[in-house]
Amino acid sequence: MFTSVDDVSARLAATGYLASPAVATTVFLADRLGKPLLVEGPAGVGKTELAKAVAEVARARLVRLQCYEGVDESRALYEWNHAKQLLRISAGRDETWDETRTDIFSEEFLLTRPLLTAIRGDDPKVLLIDETDKADVEVEGLLLEVLSDFQVTVPELGTIAATRRPFVVLTSNASRELSEALRRRCLFLHIGFPDEELERRIVRLKVPELDEALAASVVRVVGALRAMDLRKVPSVAETIDWARTLLALGADTLDETVVRDSLGVLLKHHDDVLKATAKLDLDAV
Repeated sequence: MFTSVDDVSARLAATGYLASPAVATTVFLADRLGKPLLVEGPAGVGKTELAKAVAEVARARLVRLQCYEGVDESRALYEWNHAKQLLRISAGRDETWDETRTDIFSEEFLLTRPLLTAIRGDDPKVLLIDETDKADVEVEGLLLEVLSDFQVTVPELGTIAATRRPFVVLTSNASRELSEALRRRCLFLHIGFPDEELERRIVRLKVPELDEALAASVVRVVGALRAMDLRKVPSVAETIDWARTLLALGADTLDETVVRDSLGVLLKHHDDVLKATAKLDLDAV
Protein backbone atom coordinates (compact mmCIF):
# COMPACT_ATOMS: atom_id res chain seq x y z
CA MET A 1 0.00 0.00 0.00
CA PHE A 2 2.84 2.39 0.88
CA THR A 3 6.34 2.66 -0.58
CA SER A 4 8.00 4.53 2.28
CA VAL A 5 7.38 6.41 5.53
CA ASP A 6 7.38 9.69 3.60
CA ASP A 7 4.78 8.21 1.25
CA VAL A 8 2.56 7.46 4.26
CA SER A 9 2.89 11.02 5.55
CA ALA A 10 2.17 12.58 2.16
CA ARG A 11 -0.80 10.40 1.28
CA LEU A 12 -2.41 10.68 4.71
CA ALA A 13 -1.93 14.45 4.58
CA ALA A 14 -3.77 14.48 1.25
CA THR A 15 -6.82 13.10 3.09
CA GLY A 16 -6.56 15.75 5.81
CA TYR A 17 -4.76 13.58 8.38
CA LEU A 18 -1.44 15.05 9.54
CA ALA A 19 0.64 12.18 10.89
CA SER A 20 3.63 12.55 13.19
CA PRO A 21 6.82 10.67 12.18
CA ALA A 22 6.03 7.96 14.76
CA VAL A 23 2.51 7.45 13.37
CA ALA A 24 3.70 7.37 9.76
CA THR A 25 6.49 4.91 10.56
CA THR A 26 4.22 2.51 12.44
CA VAL A 27 1.55 2.59 9.72
CA PHE A 28 4.21 1.84 7.11
CA LEU A 29 5.53 -1.11 9.13
CA ALA A 30 2.03 -2.49 9.78
CA ASP A 31 1.39 -2.44 6.05
CA ARG A 32 4.78 -3.87 5.09
CA LEU A 33 4.77 -6.63 7.76
CA GLY A 34 1.07 -7.47 7.42
CA LYS A 35 0.53 -6.97 11.15
CA PRO A 36 -2.53 -5.55 12.93
CA LEU A 37 -1.99 -2.11 14.43
CA LEU A 38 -3.04 -1.49 18.04
CA VAL A 39 -3.46 2.23 18.66
CA GLU A 40 -3.84 3.49 22.23
CA GLY A 41 -4.29 6.97 23.57
CA PRO A 42 -6.81 9.38 25.06
CA ALA A 43 -10.13 10.00 23.35
CA GLY A 44 -10.20 12.51 20.52
CA VAL A 45 -6.57 12.35 19.36
CA GLY A 46 -7.28 10.75 15.98
CA LYS A 47 -7.13 6.99 16.53
CA THR A 48 -10.35 6.22 14.65
CA GLU A 49 -9.62 8.91 12.08
CA LEU A 50 -6.32 7.19 11.30
CA ALA A 51 -8.15 4.03 10.20
CA LYS A 52 -10.55 6.10 8.10
CA ALA A 53 -7.65 7.95 6.47
CA VAL A 54 -5.83 4.69 5.63
CA ALA A 55 -9.03 3.33 4.07
CA GLU A 56 -9.39 6.46 1.97
CA VAL A 57 -5.77 6.31 0.84
CA ALA A 58 -6.06 2.64 -0.09
CA ARG A 59 -9.49 3.11 -1.68
CA ALA A 60 -10.54 0.30 0.59
CA ARG A 61 -13.83 -0.51 2.21
CA LEU A 62 -13.89 0.40 5.91
CA VAL A 63 -15.40 -2.39 8.01
CA ARG A 64 -16.01 -1.24 11.57
CA LEU A 65 -16.65 -3.29 14.70
CA GLN A 66 -17.73 -0.88 17.43
CA CYS A 67 -16.98 -2.56 20.74
CA TYR A 68 -19.08 -2.13 23.86
CA GLU A 69 -19.85 -4.08 27.01
CA GLY A 70 -21.92 -7.09 26.02
CA VAL A 71 -20.85 -7.35 22.37
CA ASP A 72 -20.74 -11.05 21.54
CA GLU A 73 -20.02 -13.51 18.74
CA SER A 74 -23.33 -12.86 16.99
CA ARG A 75 -22.54 -9.13 16.80
CA ALA A 76 -18.85 -9.46 15.99
CA LEU A 77 -18.57 -12.59 13.85
CA TYR A 78 -21.76 -14.01 12.37
CA GLU A 79 -25.21 -15.37 13.13
CA TRP A 80 -27.82 -17.37 11.30
CA ASN A 81 -30.98 -15.79 9.93
CA HIS A 82 -33.35 -17.76 12.13
CA ALA A 83 -36.54 -16.22 10.75
CA LYS A 84 -35.55 -17.13 7.20
CA GLN A 85 -34.53 -20.62 8.32
CA LEU A 86 -37.95 -21.20 9.91
CA LEU A 87 -39.68 -20.10 6.71
CA ARG A 88 -37.50 -22.50 4.72
CA ILE A 89 -38.28 -25.38 7.09
CA SER A 90 -42.00 -24.65 6.82
CA ALA A 91 -41.84 -24.56 3.04
CA GLY A 92 -40.07 -27.92 2.84
CA ARG A 93 -42.35 -30.10 4.94
CA ASP A 94 -42.09 -33.06 2.56
CA GLU A 95 -38.27 -33.10 2.73
CA THR A 96 -36.17 -35.15 5.10
CA TRP A 97 -34.34 -33.35 7.91
CA ASP A 98 -30.97 -34.08 6.29
CA GLU A 99 -32.09 -32.36 3.09
CA THR A 100 -33.46 -29.37 4.98
CA ARG A 101 -30.44 -29.06 7.26
CA THR A 102 -28.03 -28.96 4.33
CA ASP A 103 -30.00 -26.10 2.84
CA ILE A 104 -30.66 -23.92 5.88
CA PHE A 105 -27.03 -23.97 7.01
CA SER A 106 -25.73 -22.51 3.76
CA GLU A 107 -24.44 -19.11 2.66
CA GLU A 108 -27.95 -17.93 1.85
CA PHE A 109 -28.91 -17.97 5.53
CA LEU A 110 -25.65 -16.62 6.97
CA LEU A 111 -25.60 -13.07 8.34
CA THR A 112 -22.01 -11.88 8.34
CA ARG A 113 -20.81 -9.42 10.96
CA PRO A 114 -17.69 -7.21 10.81
CA LEU A 115 -14.99 -9.79 11.60
CA LEU A 116 -16.23 -12.29 9.04
CA THR A 117 -17.05 -9.58 6.50
CA ALA A 118 -13.50 -8.24 6.70
CA ILE A 119 -11.83 -11.51 5.66
CA ARG A 120 -14.23 -12.46 2.87
CA GLY A 121 -13.84 -11.37 -0.73
CA ASP A 122 -10.93 -10.09 -2.78
CA ASP A 123 -11.62 -6.36 -2.47
CA PRO A 124 -9.30 -4.25 -0.26
CA LYS A 125 -10.61 -3.63 3.25
CA VAL A 126 -9.58 -1.85 6.40
CA LEU A 127 -10.92 -3.55 9.53
CA LEU A 128 -11.42 -1.08 12.38
CA ILE A 129 -11.99 -2.68 15.79
CA ASP A 130 -12.91 0.46 17.67
CA GLU A 131 -12.62 0.88 21.46
CA THR A 132 -11.43 -2.68 21.96
CA ASP A 133 -11.01 -2.08 25.68
CA LYS A 134 -14.77 -1.62 26.12
CA ALA A 135 -15.52 -5.19 25.01
CA ASP A 136 -15.59 -8.09 27.46
CA VAL A 137 -12.44 -10.16 27.87
CA GLU A 138 -14.15 -13.12 26.15
CA VAL A 139 -14.36 -11.17 22.90
CA GLU A 140 -10.57 -11.14 22.69
CA GLY A 141 -10.73 -14.90 22.07
CA LEU A 142 -12.65 -14.20 18.86
CA LEU A 143 -10.06 -11.66 17.82
CA LEU A 144 -7.14 -14.01 18.37
CA GLU A 145 -8.22 -16.46 15.66
CA VAL A 146 -8.91 -13.67 13.20
CA LEU A 147 -5.69 -11.75 13.89
CA SER A 148 -3.47 -14.83 14.07
CA ASP A 149 -4.49 -16.67 10.91
CA PHE A 150 -7.06 -14.33 9.33
CA GLN A 151 -9.60 -17.10 9.31
CA VAL A 152 -12.92 -17.85 10.99
CA THR A 153 -14.41 -21.23 11.77
CA VAL A 154 -18.14 -21.63 11.19
CA PRO A 155 -19.00 -25.15 12.47
CA GLU A 156 -21.73 -25.71 9.87
CA LEU A 157 -19.61 -24.45 6.94
CA GLY A 158 -16.02 -25.11 7.99
CA THR A 159 -13.08 -22.71 8.09
CA ILE A 160 -13.29 -19.53 6.02
CA ALA A 161 -9.81 -18.13 5.33
CA ALA A 162 -8.98 -14.72 3.94
CA THR A 163 -7.89 -14.62 0.31
CA ARG A 164 -6.82 -11.00 0.82
CA ARG A 165 -5.86 -9.82 4.28
CA PRO A 166 -7.41 -6.58 5.50
CA PHE A 167 -5.37 -3.79 7.05
CA VAL A 168 -6.40 -4.04 10.72
CA VAL A 169 -6.54 -1.18 13.22
CA LEU A 170 -7.55 -1.77 16.84
CA THR A 171 -8.12 1.29 19.03
CA SER A 172 -8.13 1.49 22.80
CA ASN A 173 -8.57 4.25 25.37
CA ALA A 174 -6.81 1.98 27.91
CA SER A 175 -9.85 1.80 30.19
CA ARG A 176 -8.79 -1.79 30.88
CA GLU A 177 -5.64 -3.78 30.16
CA LEU A 178 -5.75 -5.84 26.98
CA SER A 179 -4.36 -9.37 27.08
CA GLU A 180 -0.72 -10.04 26.29
CA ALA A 181 -1.83 -12.61 23.69
CA LEU A 182 -3.66 -9.90 21.77
CA ARG A 183 -0.84 -7.40 22.13
CA ARG A 184 1.72 -9.90 20.80
CA ARG A 185 -0.16 -10.14 17.52
CA CYS A 186 -0.07 -6.40 16.93
CA LEU A 187 2.29 -3.54 16.33
CA PHE A 188 1.77 -0.95 19.05
CA LEU A 189 1.29 2.78 18.58
CA HIS A 190 0.51 5.34 21.24
CA ILE A 191 -1.03 8.57 20.01
CA GLY A 192 -0.93 11.30 22.60
CA PHE A 193 -1.73 14.96 22.31
CA PRO A 194 0.34 16.53 19.49
CA ASP A 195 3.00 19.10 20.12
CA GLU A 196 2.11 22.75 19.68
CA GLU A 197 3.35 23.07 16.12
CA LEU A 198 1.57 19.95 14.86
CA GLU A 199 -1.68 20.88 16.57
CA ARG A 200 -1.52 24.37 15.07
CA ARG A 201 -1.07 22.80 11.63
CA ILE A 202 -4.05 20.52 12.29
CA VAL A 203 -6.23 23.46 13.30
CA ARG A 204 -5.19 25.44 10.23
CA LEU A 205 -5.93 22.45 8.00
CA LYS A 206 -9.35 21.75 9.50
CA VAL A 207 -10.38 25.40 9.96
CA PRO A 208 -8.52 27.24 7.17
CA GLU A 209 -10.65 30.39 7.60
CA LEU A 210 -9.18 30.97 11.08
CA ASP A 211 -6.47 33.62 11.31
CA GLU A 212 -3.01 32.10 11.88
CA ALA A 213 -2.34 34.20 14.98
CA LEU A 214 -5.68 33.21 16.50
CA ALA A 215 -5.03 29.56 15.69
CA ALA A 216 -1.72 29.79 17.56
CA SER A 217 -3.49 31.38 20.54
CA VAL A 218 -6.12 28.63 20.53
CA VAL A 219 -3.46 25.93 20.67
CA ARG A 220 -1.57 27.68 23.49
CA VAL A 221 -4.71 28.04 25.61
CA VAL A 222 -5.66 24.41 25.05
CA GLY A 223 -2.12 23.41 26.07
CA ALA A 224 -2.48 25.41 29.28
CA LEU A 225 -5.78 23.66 30.04
CA ARG A 226 -4.18 20.25 29.49
CA ALA A 227 -1.52 21.15 32.05
CA MET A 228 -4.21 21.59 34.71
CA ASP A 229 -5.50 18.80 36.90
CA LEU A 230 -8.86 18.40 35.16
CA ARG A 231 -11.27 15.49 35.07
CA LYS A 232 -11.27 15.56 31.26
CA VAL A 233 -8.70 17.62 29.37
CA PRO A 234 -9.57 18.91 25.89
CA SER A 235 -8.89 16.57 22.98
CA VAL A 236 -7.68 17.54 19.53
CA ALA A 237 -11.24 17.16 18.26
CA GLU A 238 -12.37 19.70 20.87
CA THR A 239 -9.57 22.08 19.89
CA ILE A 240 -10.94 22.01 16.34
CA ASP A 241 -14.49 22.52 17.62
CA TRP A 242 -13.34 25.53 19.65
CA ALA A 243 -11.58 27.02 16.63
CA ARG A 244 -14.82 26.69 14.66
CA THR A 245 -16.73 28.20 17.57
CA LEU A 246 -14.49 31.27 17.64
CA LEU A 247 -14.94 31.63 13.90
CA ALA A 248 -18.72 31.46 14.30
CA LEU A 249 -18.58 34.08 17.06
CA GLY A 250 -16.51 36.38 14.87
CA ALA A 251 -13.73 36.57 17.48
CA ASP A 252 -10.48 38.16 16.28
CA THR A 253 -8.57 37.65 19.52
CA LEU A 254 -8.92 35.68 22.73
CA ASP A 255 -10.07 37.74 25.70
CA GLU A 256 -11.48 36.69 29.05
CA THR A 257 -15.08 37.18 27.97
CA VAL A 258 -14.79 35.07 24.81
CA VAL A 259 -12.88 32.31 26.59
CA ARG A 260 -15.26 32.22 29.57
CA ASP A 261 -18.37 32.14 27.39
CA SER A 262 -17.07 29.34 25.16
CA LEU A 263 -15.29 27.08 27.67
CA GLY A 264 -18.17 24.61 27.42
CA VAL A 265 -16.90 23.65 23.98
CA LEU A 266 -13.59 22.51 25.47
CA LEU A 267 -14.54 21.29 28.95
CA LYS A 268 -17.39 18.91 29.72
CA HIS A 269 -17.54 19.02 33.53
CA HIS A 270 -18.73 21.94 35.66
CA ASP A 271 -15.87 21.63 38.16
CA ASP A 272 -13.37 21.70 35.27
CA VAL A 273 -14.94 24.92 33.99
CA LEU A 274 -14.75 26.50 37.45
CA LYS A 275 -11.12 25.45 37.88
CA ALA A 276 -10.14 26.73 34.43
CA THR A 277 -11.95 30.03 34.97
CA ALA A 278 -10.07 30.56 38.24
CA LYS A 279 -6.62 29.46 37.11
CA LEU A 280 -6.31 30.28 33.41
CA ASP A 281 -4.11 33.33 32.86
CA LEU A 282 -4.41 34.51 29.27
CA ASP A 283 -1.51 36.92 29.67
CA ALA A 284 0.76 34.00 30.52
CA VAL A 285 -0.14 32.06 27.38
